[in-house]
Parts: sequence; C-alpha cells; structure tokens
Amino acid sequence: MTTTVGFIGLGTMGFAMASNLLRKGFDVTVYNRTAAKAEELRSLGASVASTPAEAARGRKVVVTMVSNDDSIRDVYDGEQGVFAGVSPGAVIVDSSTISPDLARRLADDAASRGAVFLDAPVTGSKPAAEAGLLVFMVGGSAEAAASVEPVLLAMGRQAIPMGPSGSGAVAKLAHNTIVGINTAALMEGLAIAAKGGIDGASFLELVQSGGAASKAAELKGPKLLGEDYSVQFALELMLKDLRLSSVLSDRLGVPTPLLEASKSLYQAGNAAGYGSLDLSAVAKVYEQWIGQALAERRQDNEQHGTAL
Repeated sequence: MTTTVGFIGLGTMGFAMASNLLRKGFDVTVYNRTAAKAEELRSLGASVASTPAEAARGRKVVVTMVSNDDSIRDVYDGEQGVFAGVSPGAVIVDSSTISPDLARRLADDAASRGAVFLDAPVTGSKPAAEAGLLVFMVGGSAEAAASVEPVLLAMGRQAIPMGPSGSGAVAKLAHNTIVGINTAALMEGLAIAAKGGIDGASFLELVQSGGAASKAAELKGPKLLGEDYSVQFALELMLKDLRLSSVLSDRLGVPTPLLEASKSLYQAGNAAGYGSLDLSAVAKVYEQWIGQALAERRQDNEQHGTAL
C-alpha cells in the first residue's frame, strides 16, 4: 500500500524534495504559503491543500521544510496548523533547521496527540535535493525513524540516527557551523591569493589538490569563477543557523571563537544586501575590502604584480 505523505513548505529545498516523492510514486498532498508554488506540482500528481491542517489530515507521514522557528510555529500551531489536522499514529518529520528547544516542544505536542515527531534536518543544498542525495540527521524515536525510512530515502541517500528528540537539530547546527566556517575560510584564502596576484582558477585548482580541499571549494569555487550567486543555500539562512548555533553553544558552555568570527562576516554580508543570494556571496564582502574580484583571472605575474 502506498504511503500517504503531507508535504508542507515548497521553497528551494522543499520543492525538490516533494518532487522526488511524487516521481517515486508516493501519494503526496502539498501545502505552501505561496499557493502558486504548490500548483506547479499538480502536473506530477500532487494534491494541493489550502492549509497545513488539510495537508496533514489523514496522512501517515507529514514532512515540513520551512525557513525558521517562527515559520515552524505558524505551520504547526493554531486552528489550521499541522497539529489541528494530524492523525493519531502519524509520523511528523521536520527537515527545517530550528532550535533544539523548539524541536523538543514539538515532539511533546505531537505525543499528546498520539503522533510522533522527528527532527530530521538535512545536509546538502539545492543540487543534492534535486538529485535525491540529501543526508538526514534524525532525532527522536528510532522505531519511528525506521518506519519512515522509505520516505526519507526517496528524498535522500542516507538517514543517520542522532539520538533523542532535539538531537537532529543539535547535529545540524554543529554541522552548519563547520560549513559556515569552511566557506568563510575559502573566501579569506582567495582574498590573500587574489591580492597577491594569483589567478583565481589556478588557486582553486590548488585548493582542491591539497590539504585545503573541501566541499565548500567544490561547490562554491565554480560559482565564484562564473560570478554566479544564484541560491543553493541563502546567505541569510546561513546567518540564521549560525545565530542559533551561537545561542546553543553559549548554553552548552562551549567556546566558539571561529563561529563568532564567521557569524560577524555573514552579518556584514547580510547588512550589505547579499542575504537573498547564495552564501558564497560572502565573497563580495572580501572583494569590497581588497578592491578587486576574488576569482579574477590573471594573464601573467608581470602585468599584475608578483605573488608574495
């Protein structure tokens, strides 16, 4: 029997995730605050709900993918929220990046309605979502996680148990702290190289061939060379995640000097108007500081100065 899924939130990631569920034969009802986005999925066989409650009603699995804590509260609470429609025995999977405290509260609220809540954020930006190669980090009941694994693996390549409720959210914030720092480190190294007269493409080739190799360089290097800041993961969302991680690390008593420095850099990018661009647009902050492009191509060192 086909698993019925309610999918709520059709942004950059959610649209691709819901599309993969539909292509793999799941019976999916979708809801999005901007209705036109939901209508785009009718051609793949989706039913379109007018409220989160309607999207959740009668569904065995409910997946939510929205931008932040406030959006999650809007989706779950209230007369037309998920909790107003969810059925006893349903498993709710939230793949948003939210605070661990909110994830635990939602788990308690779901349990009071006879449902199970899993905080299961993902790693992998837009390309991974489109290719069905996301990795889910799952907090909550291991039994419930196993029961929805076919749904998760229709959207991704792996689902990793992280522990009790809230653990998925903690893991995601720790993970995105590394992503934010790695991307900032790439831009800082590129700034040094660019100002010293090194060709951007040559330097990025070096990075990926040596000890500085990273997923950040693999994904963001080509974007810099093409001056392409179309969104894989928005700068403003990275800043949101780093702010959540900062609050969490303060609560845990973990010193995080690199997190705080990176957060300030993304704050500068957001303040400069780059928040809606890809997080690689933090490069533009460095470009303002050094007065030239990070991935500027050099014809020869004589014309542009010898690298130091």
